[in-house]
Amino acid sequence: MSASPRASRRSGLRWVAYVAGLLVVVLVALTITSVVVVRRPFPQTSGEIDVPGLAADVEVLRDDHGIAQVYADTAEDLFFAQGFVHAQDRFFEMDFRRHVTSGRVAELVGDAGLDTDRYLRTMGWRRIAEQELALLSADTRSYLEAYAAGVNAYVEDTGTGALGLEYVALGLSGLDYTPEPWTPADSVAWLKAMAWDLRGNMTDEIKRVLTARDVGEARAAELWPDYPVDRHRPIVEGGGVIDGVFEARATGPGTRKPARPPLGAEAEQALAGVLRGVEGLPAMIGKGRGVGSNSWVVSGEHTESGLPLLANDPHLGISVPGIWHQMGLHCRTVGPDCPFDVSGFTFSGLPGVVIGHNDQVAWGFTNLGPDVVDLALEKVSGDRVRVGDGWQRMEVRTEEIHVLGRDEPEELVVRTTRNGPLLSDVSQELRDVGESSAVSIKWTALQPGRTADAIFALNQARSWDEFRAAAALFEVPSQNLVYADREGTIGYQAPGRIPQRRAGNDGRTPTEGWLAANDWLPRPIPYDALPNLTDPDDGFIATANQAVVGPDYPYFLTSDWSYGYRSQRIVEVLSEAIADGRKLGTDDMSALHLDSHNGFAPYFVPYLLDVLMPSGYQAAGQELLAGWDFDQPADSAAAAYYNAVWAHTLRLTFHDELSEDVWPDGGDRWFEVMRTLLEEPDSVWWDDVTTDGVIEDRDAILRRAMQDARDDLVRHQARDPENWTWGHHHRMDLVHTPLGESGIGIVEWLFNRGGYEVGGGDSIVNATGWTAPEGYDVDWAPSMRMVVDLADLDASRWINLTGVSGHPFHPHYVDQTDLWVEGKTLPWPFTRDAVDDATEDRLVLRAQPGAQGSD
Repeated sequence: MSASPRASRRSGLRWVAYVAGLLVVVLVALTITSVVVVRRPFPQTSGEIDVPGLAADVEVLRDDHGIAQVYADTAEDLFFAQGFVHAQDRFFEMDFRRHVTSGRVAELVGDAGLDTDRYLRTMGWRRIAEQELALLSADTRSYLEAYAAGVNAYVEDTGTGALGLEYVALGLSGLDYTPEPWTPADSVAWLKAMAWDLRGNMTDEIKRVLTARDVGEARAAELWPDYPVDRHRPIVEGGGVIDGVFEARATGPGTRKPARPPLGAEAEQALAGVLRGVEGLPAMIGKGRGVGSNSWVVSGEHTESGLPLLANDPHLGISVPGIWHQMGLHCRTVGPDCPFDVSGFTFSGLPGVVIGHNDQVAWGFTNLGPDVVDLALEKVSGDRVRVGDGWQRMEVRTEEIHVLGRDEPEELVVRTTRNGPLLSDVSQELRDVGESSAVSIKWTALQPGRTADAIFALNQARSWDEFRAAAALFEVPSQNLVYADREGTIGYQAPGRIPQRRAGNDGRTPTEGWLAANDWLPRPIPYDALPNLTDPDDGFIATANQAVVGPDYPYFLTSDWSYGYRSQRIVEVLSEAIADGRKLGTDDMSALHLDSHNGFAPYFVPYLLDVLMPSGYQAAGQELLAGWDFDQPADSAAAAYYNAVWAHTLRLTFHDELSEDVWPDGGDRWFEVMRTLLEEPDSVWWDDVTTDGVIEDRDAILRRAMQDARDDLVRHQARDPENWTWGHHHRMDLVHTPLGESGIGIVEWLFNRGGYEVGGGDSIVNATGWTAPEGYDVDWAPSMRMVVDLADLDASRWINLTGVSGHPFHPHYVDQTDLWVEGKTLPWPFTRDAVDDATEDRLVLRAQPGAQGSD
């Protein structure tokens, strides 16, 4: 299947188009590829380094994959060293991320970064991060400052070219650059990027409107079916809020009847512009599309060890370096002055461990996916906005965006209504209309919060009660938190700042911003009323972005859950094992991570097999499906054919009536749409409106889809179906941001890695997602996999999508990727003895006698 026009346009939007011409190619070839230049950023990982700012010596022990375990006497020294190590491994990634979150990409890459800067300045992520610092606890601020001091200690002692090969490449384009000192706000701002990636149904709000524009309200509603609670169980079954507190075994009524405002062509144009703009933002801050995660926890009653096992694999956009950096943070003596003994997955640029375990508890995240974003249609005239029957002046500020290669900065005027900033202002042609429709964004992450406090509180939690207290601080992004401890407790908690809406507004579509009836209520859903669960009767908890609770829950979380195909598969596998009396171990958890069963295929395939194909050539692909087990490993011929048929079925059924912005992506929402549609062989959806005088039915479309799929695979793989493989079609390429899309072959060769043939697929437990109109290549994937054994923490396992290093050609740049593709994991040592046994390199960060420690 060829890529859609949209994919072609995106591939043409090169982030660093200014790096062009023969001269640059020659310079890159002669200069960057030299061994000296490439190796110069590689960090020192053994011996001693004198480091001003430490109160006492710190040890950094690395294993054969470069994963660091840090040992210090004080919390401040611990996070100072974490900042130092992050800067050693990934400073360019950190630096570029802070330019993104601050809306300063154009300073590094010129005009190609302007659209990103305009959107990020309009939303004001960096401004909000700076406001949050004042809300954080004194301890958290101290840790952030110590971390920043550690980053700066490394940067100040290292030349720019030695901080990353990227700076050398950018320097060839004329960038004359010295990094600024790292600050606590740089760390906090990255939490906004994570919240943006996991923001919920914002794009669905727009797509509902655009779909209704194409086919009308009634038919558009058919493309967003209700969650199948009768087939796919929610995380917490039943439950209700009694006297303000959620009780898992209580029930409570709740109903909403939303009404969408009437829209005109101007408003639809503004929404379409916003959709195209936000989908064009860089992959590193996420598309908010398709991503999800799996996590589950099994009680000791059903494990080999007698204590819980906890598994997690967050699904995020793919890149090199990957999103996570593995690390252990250990106080030599754990106590009030140094309370950390924790290991897991960190974000370079942010202190602490985001997902992992300490010596008593383990936790994992999946995206809860509540509706925490509303788009509001605004009536504006100049700098005034309609409020009720009158007009109100908007808050107006001017931002200066400095652009590489320009003498003068670009000015961006940001207008903010009582609902939020006008995203549609980023488009100059929309902003310059007189009295017109505009689109504002109301988002919980644009309100200062205390999520940074939550990270350190989670790292220190030693019981379920302490864990829940920490989770109460985790405001954005809202996550499903699974929990296990060494006392045997397993649990689930839904945290987050989730707005309460007035009756009639369920957040499914943009609302009239001028009506007070569409305002959020002053307070979010109370934390104690959010769903939670401990030690369920069936002995496990599974979360995979499915509905958190059933329809009787009295508060509105969202109507746009994932449709539960991954979660139900996890439930079925665990339930079957428990019913058989099997005791589960870490190998069973790792095997479940790799489960590639397609939950929709058993329903779809019988319809395909019932269609009579016109020739033996065309039927050869269909014959593969007759004996298929519905699993999608990389070497499967049947999976290759099935997914090609699925993509072509969606194209033939919907592309003739829907505009390109709302073409089916092939995810599990479309599974549910097709479940209903397949039972209606004469539905108007099957008819191809572009064929005059012909009315197609279901079987005609399925027959053509199978014919097109057969031709597609012959063209791209082989004539003999036995030689087809899903992995040949379904490849994973790890692209560097921003240089991986430079358009310069040798630059892309230096920084990108790819061609990995993988199994799995969209809405499958092994979630290697792809987007149907754009081809079969992987868009998002499990960014890591972990299994924590609470009986023996040293027996736990982990793997990263790439490696800990951000330096191309470093041994640890992608040294975990082949293992990840093969479904393997690494030992995860935690105790000091196990860490010592695994140590390959020992670096001592030597405190300077008489130097002031960070306090």
